[in-house]
Parts: sequence; structure tokens; C-alpha cells
Amino acid sequence: MSLSARLASLGSLLVALFFGSFLLGRYPVPPQDVVSLLLESLGGSSAAVDDTRRTVVVHVRLPRILGAILVGGALSVSGAAYQNLFKNPLVSPGILGVSAGASFGAAMGMLASLGWSGIQAAAFALGLFAVGCAFLIGRLVGRDSLVVLVLGGMVVSALFQAFLSLIKFVADPINTLPAITFWLMGGLSRVSLEDIRASLLPVLLPLGAFWVLRWPLHALSTGEEEAATLGVPVKTLRFAVILGSTLLTAVSVSISGIIGWVGLLVPHMARALVGPSFPALLPASFLLGGAFLLLVDNLCRTLFAAEIPLGILTSLVGAPFFLVLLTRARKEWGKC
Repeated sequence: MSLSARLASLGSLLVALFFGSFLLGRYPVPPQDVVSLLLESLGGSSAAVDDTRRTVVVHVRLPRILGAILVGGALSVSGAAYQNLFKNPLVSPGILGVSAGASFGAAMGMLASLGWSGIQAAAFALGLFAVGCAFLIGRLVGRDSLVVLVLGGMVVSALFQAFLSLIKFVADPINTLPAITFWLMGGLSRVSLEDIRASLLPVLLPLGAFWVLRWPLHALSTGEEEAATLGVPVKTLRFAVILGSTLLTAVSVSISGIIGWVGLLVPHMARALVGPSFPALLPASFLLGGAFLLLVDNLCRTLFAAEIPLGILTSLVGAPFFLVLLTRARKEWGKC
């Protein structure tokens, strides 16, 4: 199968999951009503559908489905970009501390009794701040090295995890602490169309930048010295990758909380389908990431009477895969 056919198959899978997801849930909605309401949302004629079904489709399921696609695609592209930059298959989007910083920001917002939009803004801002701290540590050490940057990210993650634990320690155990704990498990139940609209620009900008830079990024995967000999501005490109991936991850965490493993798993799945070339891996990661998270979210809200937090199920899927990945890495180490 050709590359274009594989990408078309992934796109078809995502479209099928998009429409099929509207039919899942405690409240049944006929397919014709779903189509009518979606056309109405796009500016079509008013659909002859009762208000309950309109609320379920437009205000409950539509933002949740779009959120799953946006978050899954953003995390997957971020993971693929980081794995390409660090040339390490075990790298995930939170390597530089953005997830820990965003978690602390959200917890601070809940402790201060901010509204949902304020909590999201605090998570987004602190996620960016955490990565900035990792950069600052690298500058203070005085070495322009990816290894030093990763070590700085580890330090920042540890600090913000400690701050998060402090917030949980002083939080009201009746109301605030359960809210923080539930948010950290990840989920899309509170996503609204306003959240989706606000997140489009900070997601589309990095995606567009990665697409424009797809060939230099592909050259970067061969190594920084080799890329420099080809005329690639390595330091500028490295900064662009880290900034773009940080934006994608911070937006995702601010919408959905902590959802692990997607940025680690999906790039490997996409690489197995389309190969390691970054121009092919970029769209494949986004399509497959959106489809993967949408499928998992459908399972979370339909498997049991009570909804399972999304981060729990992604971890249950990701842990066995990570074990397989470690086994393969051990075989490679044995050849060295």
C-alpha cells in the first residue's frame, strides 16, 4: 500500500470514529438527527430536532469528540517531534517539565477557587514557565546540550511535583483535594466549544510550523552534526521544535488534564505504518493520535455505568506497550 493510501486510510478511520462517536452514550440519538444537527452547526438550515437531542449532540458530545481529536493529535505530534529531536524512542512530551508545571498551575487555580477558564489559563501559563525554567537551567550550567536540557527538565519536573504535593497537602480535603486529584487523572467531560475555539490557534500554529519545517526536521533526525553540514540551522530548529511541542502539550494538558502515554505510544504506531520520514510521520501521528484518543474516550464513557478517567485507561494500554518497547531496546543494547 502506498504512503498516500495509508494516510487516506488513517483519515477515513478518524472520520468514521468521529461520526460513530455521536451514536455512543447513555442517551441514544438517531444518525439522521446527528447529521442534521452537525449541518446546522456549520450554518445550515435549522434542524427539526428536540432540544434534548440538540443539547446532547451539540453541547455535550461534539466538544468532547473534537477535544479528543485535538488533544490526541497534539500530544502525538509533540511526542513525534521530541523523539525526532532527541533521537530517542522513549521520549514523551512531558520530558522538559511542561506536564508537571501545568499540573501545578491547575492545582493553584483550584486552590484559589478560580473558574474553569482561569484554571485552564493557569495550567497553560505554568506549563510554558516550567519549560522556560529548564532552558534557564541549561543556560546557567553554560552548556548548549540536549542532555543538559533534559536534566534541567528533570529538575524542574521534580520541583513542580513537590509544589503540587504541597498544594494537595494544604487543600480542603472535602472539595478542593478531590477536584485536584480527579483533574490529574485526565478527562474530557468538561470540554466546551469555547475551549476548542480558544485552543485552535495555539495548536494550529505549531502544526503549521512543523509542516513548513518538515524536511529540515527530517534532516535533524540523522544527527545535529550531519544536519549542520547540510546547511540546517540546528540551534534555531531545536528551539522551534521545543517551543512548538511545548505549546501543543501545554494546550492539551490545560484542556484535558494529564493524559499519559499518548505522546509516547502513537508516534511508534505511526512510524510502523508510514516509516520514520518526518514529512509522513507528522500527518500520520496527528490522524492516528486523534483516532486513538477518541476510541479510548469512547470506551471510558461507555464501558461502565460510571465514567473512567481517561488517563487511567491510556496508562493501562500504555504500560504493556512500554514493556515491549523496553524489551526491544534491551535487545539492541545487547548488540552494542
